[in-house]
Amino acid sequence: MSTQKKAQARTQRRTYRVRNHLKKVNRSGKARVTVFRSNSNIYAQVVDDSKHHTLASFSSRQLEKDAGDKTAQAKSVGIALGKLAVEQDIKEIYFDRGSYLYHGRVKALADGLRESGLQF
Repeated sequence: MSTQKKAQARTQRRTYRVRNHLKKVNRSGKARVTVFRSNSNIYAQVVDDSKHHTLASFSSRQLEKDAGDKTAQAKSVGIALGKLAVEQDIKEIYFDRGSYLYHGRVKALADGLRESGLQF
């Protein structure tokens, strides 16, 4: 198996491990915030696992052009998504970081969600 395929398999295992742990813990039916990070943008969405439905989503592509560096954009995305979730009476969530480590842009997005009033 090539090195690239090994890395992809390791990333996929980590993603499934994090997501399945959250689904086991989520017996109360809280919403889950998922994160996808590309080289230039960051995307986040609030998902209801019981109905398999996306409740709200926001990305850095929807921000204004001069929103700062990528970390500042991630924090702005978190604040905007948090406001959308609070408007829909979602106060408590689970944060699904996927295969990404909790630092940098992912942590900034989580801090933005906390600033907007969500608890996790």
